Amino acid sequence: MSATQVQTDEKPTFYLTEDHHPENSTMLGFWLYLMSDCLIFAMLFATHGVLGRNYAAGPSPADLFDLSLVAINTAMLLLSSITYGFAMLQMERGAKMETLVWLAITGLFGAAFLGLELYEFYHLILEGAGPTRSAFLSSFFTLVGTHGLHVTFGIIWLITLMVQVHKRGLIPENRRRLMCLSMFWHFLDVIWIGVFSFVYLLGVVG
Repeated sequence: MSATQVQTDEKPTFYLTEDHHPENSTMLGFWLYLMSDCLIFAMLFATHGVLGRNYAAGPSPADLFDLSLVAINTAMLLLSSITYGFAMLQMERGAKMETLVWLAITGLFGAAFLGLELYEFYHLILEGAGPTRSAFLSSFFTLVGTHGLHVTFGIIWLITLMVQVHKRGLIPENRRRLMCLSMFWHFLDVIWIGVFSFVYLLGVVG
């Protein structure tokens, strides 16, 4: 059989067996994404810093914010970060079901955080303190709402990964995805601490 015939009889390969997304490049890419998100939130914090005292003869933070409610909301998000840490510990042990349980608890805390945030927005709007009332409220709703959207997307991502882990287990790909979501979730915690301190506490005390 000639070499030409051997080449003709060989079946073409339409896919590669090696990993298309090496771990180092995936993590580097995700860090770059987080840095771009930092720029977005830095811009929103700067905007609030400039506009946060422009009340347009409307209500001020001291008139609107319920710090006890915000403290409970903050606790929900911080607890979700702790439970996600427990999920990662179980992932390192290779315990699939325990990982899923802690991820589910994390999602519940995240949902509680979103529920309290929507409750706050609803009551502010009912009191006539909507985002169009003043520059202060426009910057407040934009900053806090953008963070809330990130938490929403994080919960959707969390549910998607729970389905993947349930179906395929703690394979290397799922471990890498869980690591990326862990970075994202803790990043949102750090941003919220800034929101709580800069927007709520300084707004009421300052």
